[in-house]
Amino acid sequence: MKTKKALVVGGGIIGMCSAYFLNKNGFEVTVVDKGDFQHGCSHGNAGMVVPSHFVPLAAPGVIRQGLRWMFNPKSPFHISFHLNRDMISWIWKFYLAANKKHVARSAPLLSWFNLTSKLLYEEMAIEESLEFGLQKKGLLMHCKTNKVLNEEAALVATARELGLQAEVLSRDEAEKLDPGVRLDTAGAVYYAMDAFLTPQLLMTALYKTLNSRGVSFVPFSQITSFSKKDDKIISINTGSGSFVADEYILATGSWSGVLARQLSVNLPMMAGKGYSVLLPQPKACPNICSILTEARVAVTPMETGLSFAGTLELGEVNDHVNKKRLSGIFHSIPQYFPEFEVADFEELPVWTGLRPCSPDGLPYIGRPNNFKNLIFATGHAMMGLSLGPATGYLVAQIAGNEDMERDISLLHPSRYD
Repeated sequence: MKTKKALVVGGGIIGMCSAYFLNKNGFEVTVVDKGDFQHGCSHGNAGMVVPSHFVPLAAPGVIRQGLRWMFNPKSPFHISFHLNRDMISWIWKFYLAANKKHVARSAPLLSWFNLTSKLLYEEMAIEESLEFGLQKKGLLMHCKTNKVLNEEAALVATARELGLQAEVLSRDEAEKLDPGVRLDTAGAVYYAMDAFLTPQLLMTALYKTLNSRGVSFVPFSQITSFSKKDDKIISINTGSGSFVADEYILATGSWSGVLARQLSVNLPMMAGKGYSVLLPQPKACPNICSILTEARVAVTPMETGLSFAGTLELGEVNDHVNKKRLSGIFHSIPQYFPEFEVADFEELPVWTGLRPCSPDGLPYIGRPNNFKNLIFATGHAMMGLSLGPATGYLVAQIAGNEDMERDISLLHPSRYD
């Protein structure tokens, strides 16, 4: 039987995991990317695997909180109001999705999705002997105020209904659980089933493993056009030439919406810019990853140092660093971890990347209605690394026309057509 070919466009964590499971399922795989496979959003990721994050970005209260933050230049959220039709449409769709019904139907899927990825990361580490610093120590949601602690605590019952281990801790209990850092907080919610890893090690390990298995990598290849016939893609054309395959997977992150438009697929997408810094030799180091809840800052102990990541600037399709928003991250850290000072971070190199955000906070995974050999795998926002293996696993199932073990109709790429 002839070996089927799969072309994966996009060399981030979603593309790499798709390539991994396609290769494992017997496909001849080529991965093309507009970059060099050494940079991009996945490399600066916070490195968290988060079953705790079962509430989608579009949720009740988010718009109200976002409006309060909009006029604070140091806040963790901002929308760049260069208003155009696409942005207005995205905001309206976000507004329609930000309700309790949407959260209720999305939560079980997101929880399963993240737990599946965690399991697959464990299997990949063992089967492939991959070293990427996977630590199954859970996650702490540190809360500065009692008000926010009570809000986070209200989610614990739902988390337990979804099969997650969650508990509310006082500050002293949180310090006892993680004595690596001193706290100035009201308390925390601890999610024991979360995990974390070092993204740079993961991406390097995946690249080496796939390369050794015969997967082809073509860098600096940006899509210029698609060749189509009826309900099939015939080839994808890039500056490096044309590529022909049996199955085409678009894992192109924040650029997916623009490419989808060339294929007459309505894939609403907004780029969400984020920043991160890595402190190589921190004066104090937690043993467990955490979120500084009010500040929306992710803190991850990695093999290479202590990572701090935050902000969501919607609409900024560039790598410009907003120093005021970066300052907001730096000033928030000592408020939770008093052993640190703002000066500890000010001279560090800053990474910036774009996260692909759908208006309902759910990724796009599956075949669009108008093509039989095209699969979208994009729109994971801040959870690309957390959802990467499960996404790749699903992509391989779809490409192989296998029966799906889970209903993923909420993720259909043609849901806005």
